[in-house]
Amino acid sequence: MKAMILAAGLGKRMRPLTDNTPKPLLLCAGKPLIVYHIEALVAVGVTEIVINHAYLGDQIEATLGDGSDFGASISYSPEKEPLNTGAGIAKALPLLGDKPFILTNGDVWSDYNYGQLLNQPLELAHLVMVTNPEHNPQGDFSLKKDGRLLPDRDSADGVALTYSGISLLHPRLFAFCPHGPFPLRQPLIEAMKEQRVSAQHHQGRWTDVGTPERLEALEQQILANG
Repeated sequence: MKAMILAAGLGKRMRPLTDNTPKPLLLCAGKPLIVYHIEALVAVGVTEIVINHAYLGDQIEATLGDGSDFGASISYSPEKEPLNTGAGIAKALPLLGDKPFILTNGDVWSDYNYGQLLNQPLELAHLVMVTNPEHNPQGDFSLKKDGRLLPDRDSADGVALTYSGISLLHPRLFAFCPHGPFPLRQPLIEAMKEQRVSAQHHQGRWTDVGTPERLEALEQQILANG
């Protein structure tokens, strides 16, 4: 199984830290954020990794190289301008192939075990959800008792949770995508309407590293707990 790490964002909320450094390369407890993902994927045997990039992407390639230093094989999908999450994935599909692949945002941190996704039954998408953080109190989607996701986060049939940025996707999810930039949320919602998206609730550690304050808090957490 292959994996893709999204690393093409501009990191505007992280300024001034991202004025000269792409957000995935920001150090946390002495290690670039994106390296935590690479190491976690390799630990479960996922070594073929695709990384998209746009803003300061040459730094990402120079830092990570071909991935051999991490026991991985890394391919890159450069974007002249950020395409948004959905279109960025669609552009990288020739590198990912026609089988399901793991997706993770390069700017989150979690103790989630990617090995749980290796034998996960799949229709079009399986999302890892987390309890709603303070910055997203209403959540993103509703998780039903049968493990299906609903696009309506206020649904009485489910519990509103936040998408962690980690998922297992089938390339068929992008079969009818629009031209130009579009978010991953767009095809996901269409697939949810067809009841073809499942999910699980990860109740371990997770952080959306979206601000300098969250990065500092995460660093302190990692240093304290390992």
